[in-house]
Amino acid sequence: MAEPILALSGVSKTYKSGTTALHSVDLTINKGEIFALLGPNGAGKTTLISIVCGIVTPSTGSISVGGHDALRAFKRARRMIGLVPQELSVDMFETVLATVSYSRRLFGYGADPQHVEQVLRDLSLWDKRDAKVMELSGGMKRRVLIAKALAHEPDILFLDEPTAGVDVALRRDMWKLVHKLRARGVTIILTTHYIEEAEEMADRVGVITGGKLLLVEEKATLMRKLGKREMDLTLVEPMTQIPAGLERWHLALENEGKTLRYVFDATEEHTGIPSLLRALAEQGIAFKDLETSKSSLEDIFVDLVGGRAA
Repeated sequence: MAEPILALSGVSKTYKSGTTALHSVDLTINKGEIFALLGPNGAGKTTLISIVCGIVTPSTGSISVGGHDALRAFKRARRMIGLVPQELSVDMFETVLATVSYSRRLFGYGADPQHVEQVLRDLSLWDKRDAKVMELSGGMKRRVLIAKALAHEPDILFLDEPTAGVDVALRRDMWKLVHKLRARGVTIILTTHYIEEAEEMADRVGVITGGKLLLVEEKATLMRKLGKREMDLTLVEPMTQIPAGLERWHLALENEGKTLRYVFDATEEHTGIPSLLRALAEQGIAFKDLETSKSSLEDIFVDLVGGRAA
């Protein structure tokens, strides 16, 4: 089996204040995969990326990037990485072309106008190459960040919350670009708190919360584990308790007894919904609306922390 392109062992971060932002993370990423680090805001996703990219020094642990020790051979390791941060970090008075070209030279690579042009074209920025960054829209500025990260042809691309506050057009272009880069052998690691994003894009998903990496799974395996859905029935008459005979569906009353909630596994062949609706009809329990939804990410984390998704 090939050596992973990125390997973290026992990586943690505790600040002088005593706050631990990351608890002993072990993680390996394979070349050419798309890996999604999924977690709520403040979970430790950006801290983990910042450590790998050399922005934050870990308290413990080791990091290997393409076989290079990221702490001892920082420059070699960092040259392999492209980072698209959440926050804008560009010289607003420079032109788009100068910004991206300079980023390439910053990593010790010689000028390559053809490559820079291709990157700008891929991101629909070529027509804006002579515009100053400050003149661009928010979406275009985000595209410049991506172009900067790709200027030195990295083997690993980190996308930190890439679609937070991004318009639909950029999101669509970004995912096209991600697939194109993966086809070239680039390894993509993205952080997100949108489970739909991880579900759509990733080969594997890591779930992080409270600075702890709870699990790493193949996407299909994780989605099976977290395949819960909710069905809410808006009742014609409110209830004070669940009637006898409906115990096997483990129903819950919500909204002051006006809503009957049923949580089921959408991946199962028999969800129990038809038999539940028949039982309600037999008991004369009428409802005026029915709505189904996925479990929220918050619900999923509650399940994971409680061990119910294991």
